[in-house]
Amino acid sequence: MPDRYGWHPAAGRGKGKAMTDPTPPDRRPRLGGGAPIALLTIAGTIIGGLLGQPSIGLLTGLGIGVLVAIAIWRLGPR
Repeated sequence: MPDRYGWHPAAGRGKGKAMTDPTPPDRRPRLGGGAPIALLTIAGTIIGGLLGQPSIGLLTGLGIGVLVAIAIWRLGPR
């Protein structure tokens, strides 16, 4: 029976329901693509800096990194 604040008494004094994995067994989590975004952004900045255009290199590296991350996310194992 809940008390007036909505709390329920502990069932069995700590012997509650066992924790389970929230991911269903037939569905694996998708891969992320954060590393390509970071690495290609840094590489683009360095290459752009060597060519005298660091901001264009940064944006190009970021764009390519996002495209690679989307490809990993979409084409990776499901």
